[in-house]
Amino acid sequence: MFTGIITHVGKVKERTANRLVITTSEDLVQKVTLGMSIAVNGICLTAVTFDDTSFAIEYMPETAARTNIQNLKEGSLVNLELPATSETFLAGHIVQGHIDGVGKIDSILEAGNSRILTISLPQDTGKYIVEKGSITLNGISLTVIDVTDEYFTVGIIPHTWEKTMLYTTRIHDSVNIEVDVLAKYLEKLVAAKK
Repeated sequence: MFTGIITHVGKVKERTANRLVITTSEDLVQKVTLGMSIAVNGICLTAVTFDDTSFAIEYMPETAARTNIQNLKEGSLVNLELPATSETFLAGHIVQGHIDGVGKIDSILEAGNSRILTISLPQDTGKYIVEKGSITLNGISLTVIDVTDEYFTVGIIPHTWEKTMLYTTRIHDSVNIEVDVLAKYLEKLVAAKK
């Protein structure tokens, strides 16, 4: 489990058809253990090797098909979060690292000190997104501003823009979306009562 509070940014050092090597700060790598889950752009992945400055993860075709991991290349920046512990502040929201779909950035508008991102909705995800509800974009816990049948918007404060990989994003870029898991459980419970 994660919280959507990004603690580090990493850089893709190597990429193959099913493996990424990511360099990041020594203080994060020192906490990595073999087999540990790490959220990479919001995707829950497993550390298979590590050294003083980097770690490697492997991913399967299902992950490549359902996330934006296939768009990463050498030099790409990624958001990183280690799993929550019993001592972690739940400052964001409950994030599983299970991506529900990939959206596209339709626009990035400056609004005062922030940026408003408009994201196209992947198929079958809109029913789980509500105004002022929680959503995760590339692993970042955010609050939905507005939602329609085709898109939703989120606001990005300067700190989040500068301390995550978001500042590298452009219009038409793909972003991993994880909806609030509570909405999915509620849907299943309501359907079971019918």
